[in-house]
Amino acid sequence: MTVAKADVLVIGGGLIGCATAWRLARTGVRVTLLEAGDINAGSSGQNAGSLHFQIERRFIENGEALADQAARIVALNRLAIEDWRGLEAELGADLHVTMAGGLMVAETPEQVAMLESKARRESAEGLASRLVDGDEARSIAPYLAPHILAACHLPDEGHADPRAVTPAFAAAARAAGTDIYTGAAVRTIACEAGGFRVRTVDAEFRADKLLIAAGAWIARIAALANLHMPLYPVALLMNATERTSAALPQLIQHVGRRLSMKQTHAGNILIGGGWPSRLAQKRDGGFDLSAKARMIETSLAGNLRAAIDTVPMVERLNLIRSWTGVTAISADQLPIVGEVPRTPGLFVAGGGSAFTLGPTFARLLARAIAGERVAELDLLSPARFEHLNSFMG
Repeated sequence: MTVAKADVLVIGGGLIGCATAWRLARTGVRVTLLEAGDINAGSSGQNAGSLHFQIERRFIENGEALADQAARIVALNRLAIEDWRGLEAELGADLHVTMAGGLMVAETPEQVAMLESKARRESAEGLASRLVDGDEARSIAPYLAPHILAACHLPDEGHADPRAVTPAFAAAARAAGTDIYTGAAVRTIACEAGGFRVRTVDAEFRADKLLIAAGAWIARIAALANLHMPLYPVALLMNATERTSAALPQLIQHVGRRLSMKQTHAGNILIGGGWPSRLAQKRDGGFDLSAKARMIETSLAGNLRAAIDTVPMVERLNLIRSWTGVTAISADQLPIVGEVPRTPGLFVAGGGSAFTLGPTFARLLARAIAGERVAELDLLSPARFEHLNSFMG
């Protein structure tokens, strides 16, 4: 059996894994990355590419306590804005990053009140979003429906091409010296004095430190290291229209309905926003993450209805593709990023906002893995779930 040694072993060939590998390797750290399938085959390549720096609707709709907690992540959003602005130059790659601004809209008085509360939280955290009335929203985005009452406008929001971002990080990581293995599913993880021993079907890898950044598979891989990690797979729906002339430069979201919209560099309009699909089931019970999730017809109808009600011009376009993707959310909906206290040297990174915040997570993780104290990750630390592992031997 082949045995390889590295300073840091990364499990997961998505955005966070490849970007962290690059950040580490360019400082001289010996990095090996293992990916069970192909690079960018998971949620990093299946999502719609939104760069949503406003507090997301999913936090606002679940009560004041969660909204207050989520507001604290705005500090990371501010860092992410700067990271995305410089990313193409830093990587020397065209990632189709567009940051022409974003609008989160409201169409009822109750939704306007939600926007007002959100804007107050964001302002308190230093985010440059502002509440505008319907007329001003339409002066920024003339394609919005006439019944839109108000919107939160953030000039920095936008989108990028998820099919380009992770491959660019992977290429940069390889060029910096990272050894990348695809088709290398992890079978065992042994936590030993001074490091970790990880086995695939035909090879063994040893490293001083370990990062698990495998998206929806994080919980299963963490279990190989005898750890509970409360990340749960969820299947979502995305849609794409035919190409049309440039019409929708902003990222559009809705505070009261599941909706995100943006127009790609090729001209297609992508429509998503968190509508569920159905995870495949194993015959013996449990979810089958290796199988494609099934689209739910009511989700498709609801997603397109929200899009048409918000931006009426999309009703004239043909829908050419719908697809499902599997991501993961944590028990409290915040990402889990950082070192696991009970297993020094083992880091995890996953959960919501992994595309928007992925480059920032990678930059901060590289510092943390190098031994630096990184206060920006305190809110997201796995330590908040340490009680789940208090009975693990």
